[in-house]
Amino acid sequence: MTFNKEITSNQLISDIIKGIEKVKGSDITIMDLRGIENAVCDYFILCSGSSNTQVNAISGAVQKTVSQAEGHIKPWHVEGESNAEWILIDYVDVVVHIFQKHIREHYDIEGLWGDAKFINIETNY
Repeated sequence: MTFNKEITSNQLISDIIKGIEKVKGSDITIMDLRGIENAVCDYFILCSGSSNTQVNAISGAVQKTVSQAEGHIKPWHVEGESNAEWILIDYVDVVVHIFQKHIREHYDIEGLWGDAKFINIETNY
């Protein structure tokens, strides 16, 4: 049996996006970091919620969707659930950042990792 990391990452990203969309997370961006030397992972997925309640809901929906998908993947680490301004879900190769809008603007992850390839996901809500 051969392990295809690309297919696994693509499926994981797809499942993460589904989880975000279930609770109407906004401003979804995939950042491909594979071309950046010494990057901490292969991909960042960023999204925004309008309140700590929605940020928590997005985190829960992502974790549930990913764990119920084919690979039954659990996060390696989760941070920020107690204040729900910025929740980080670490799936090793893919790291999800769920922000309240003002926190996302303040930390400007997109600006810090400006050499990444950006894919913005259009939502229909």
